[in-house]
Amino acid sequence: MPPYTPSSSVVAARRALAERLRDLRRDAGITGDELSARCGWNPAKTSRLQAGKAAPSEADIRAWCRACGAEEQVPELIAASRAVESMYVEWRRLEAGGLRQAQDSVLDLYRRTRRFRVYASRTIPGMVQTRAYTEAVLRAVQRSRGTVDDVDAAVEARMARQRMVFSGGATFALLVEESVLRGAVCDAETMDGQLGHLIAVSTLPQVSLGVIPLATGRTRSPAEDFYLFDDVQTSVELVSGHLRLTQRHELEMYAGVFTELSRMARFGAEARALIASAIDRRRR
Repeated sequence: MPPYTPSSSVVAARRALAERLRDLRRDAGITGDELSARCGWNPAKTSRLQAGKAAPSEADIRAWCRACGAEEQVPELIAASRAVESMYVEWRRLEAGGLRQAQDSVLDLYRRTRRFRVYASRTIPGMVQTRAYTEAVLRAVQRSRGTVDDVDAAVEARMARQRMVFSGGATFALLVEESVLRGAVCDAETMDGQLGHLIAVSTLPQVSLGVIPLATGRTRSPAEDFYLFDDVQTSVELVSGHLRLTQRHELEMYAGVFTELSRMARFGAEARALIASAIDRRRR
């Protein structure tokens, strides 16, 4: 697993913002009680904001900066606050308008990216899914989360995104846990078709497909699914939501995790043999 969890990354970002607010107060030479009085709120609120235990609203930031005589800091601090809050989005919020909306929300990012690095420990990466597999996965998501039933439209959106990225000159480094190949997220016929498609995709010149064997001597435990988009963003898929990371140290951390996982993977003919073995196991 990464050295720290994605949720702790959000906490660290919130604490960094809280420290900036505390430093502003100290630089102004006023106590927490004095700042609270100037802002017109309870001192307990100041304590929570300075400790990163509560997220400041934009109005809070404006009042804080005004109390410290540092109103020129308002735009930068509000931008930092928005960045922190946009790091983590619950699935229910991201998918409030339906699964199609969630697919479309990343379209520009996929269009811009020239180098994709993907690690999958739960399902086949979306960019190499068959239509039937995508429908099975999204149908299960729609049922479990109770979202708007626009699965057909969401499937079409994902298929269109696949065509776009594979015709755009990008490269794809994909790592898949062998357990994903043996999963039961769909019926046997759909899974066989998906695995056959994965074998075909692995021969494309722009694709590097690695399978991490179940029996391998692991130097790292399976991690949460994550996508690296060039060197500008990492998207992490959690059970509760979606995490977007853009800080350099976070990108470097996940790039390092990807490299370490790659060392445990089998590529080329060996990877295809593991996929074929998964197909054979299903047919016994």
